Amino acid sequence: MSSYERVTAHVEDVEALREEGRQKMDWALQHMPILQSLREDFAATKPLTGETIGMAMHVEAKTAVLVETLAIGGAEVAVTGCNPLSTHDDVSVALDAVDNVTSYAVRGVDDEEYYAAIESVIDHEPTITVDDGADMVFRIHQEHPELIDSIVGGAEETTTGVHRLRAMDQDGELKYPMFAVNDTPMKRLFDNVHGTGESALSAIAMTTNLSWAGKTVVVAGYGYCGQGVAKKAEGLDANVVVCEVEPRKALEAHMEGYDVLPMAEAARQGDVFITTTGNRDVITELHFEEMQDGAILANAGHFDVEINLDELDDLAVDRYEARDGVEAFEMEDGRRLNVLAEGRLVNLAAPVGLGHPVEVMDQSFGIQAVCVREIVENGDSYEAGVHEVPDELDKEVAQIKLAAEGVEHDGLTDEQVEYMASWQHGT
Repeated sequence: MSSYERVTAHVEDVEALREEGRQKMDWALQHMPILQSLREDFAATKPLTGETIGMAMHVEAKTAVLVETLAIGGAEVAVTGCNPLSTHDDVSVALDAVDNVTSYAVRGVDDEEYYAAIESVIDHEPTITVDDGADMVFRIHQEHPELIDSIVGGAEETTTGVHRLRAMDQDGELKYPMFAVNDTPMKRLFDNVHGTGESALSAIAMTTNLSWAGKTVVVAGYGYCGQGVAKKAEGLDANVVVCEVEPRKALEAHMEGYDVLPMAEAARQGDVFITTTGNRDVITELHFEEMQDGAILANAGHFDVEINLDELDDLAVDRYEARDGVEAFEMEDGRRLNVLAEGRLVNLAAPVGLGHPVEVMDQSFGIQAVCVREIVENGDSYEAGVHEVPDELDKEVAQIKLAAEGVEHDGLTDEQVEYMASWQHGT
């Protein structure tokens, strides 16, 4: 059953819901010059004809533009969510109405329904997979190994997914080629830094209606996402504390002017805690016992394992909805610790979460689109395993963006190219 059938069974004015979703998609497309350019090319050349693309992504307006672009390129596309709370139902219904697209994404599903929707996408027998978190890739390998020989390859959007794929690859369990879209510069330097930084902070502020100025913000993890959150919080006049386990990253945060503390100590100081690690048990019982009354906890990583909610629930004598998207856990001593968006990805799972800015996702999804094209055109060139995005594809997307922004830049002369390739020129 598609999302259209599941959602609209409880909606009186289906057409209005579809129109609302379509309006969001059209607004996003206006501000996505990379995908505008690629879809014009895809419409003319149909490079994806004959392919079936299975996708598990955050189904909202920007993602919908990517899905529609792939369908314009000739593919049949089946899509579902990669997080139970990140789907926009109006967009999912509008997407389901697009030619050659079936959407199974519905907001607010339980675990059983979530994986059933992934199974529905897999039932289309995809030849290409596009993932955000690697749930679909993992499901195919575990439950549907008979499909692997017919899958040409895939692309993975996010840090957590790439980590899972590299672990599979290291164990010899990844049986088809996957592009690590997350790790290419056009994704990592903009999506992770500016996208996560801006969208996480704006979602937290709108969900709580609280100011950042003067607050102590504890950022767990100083990778690209953590750097973005710290930088943007500092720009909003917050005091930033960084917690890190990797010594060089901890030193980097220290050299960039942030206080660096163990979480056990930061727990006593923080007003807002934001996890960006992609790992589990970043904030646990040890830390909850030290936090101040009114502390706010949000996850800007991926899966809902960074804040140990089971341990928090065990400590609480009461839990209740403090406001939409905020659950308060009351401790025995009267302190209240407030968890946003059920500990899920706050920039998308919060009631007001809209995800990364449109312009940022245009770059990330531009990379996804050209990677899918590369898989179709040159899939036989890639062995099973995790692959970096070819540099020429990354540069192609950057050039489209620069042209759209009216930015001109220098290039190397033939002499400079020759010099950079030579080891013989010395003093």
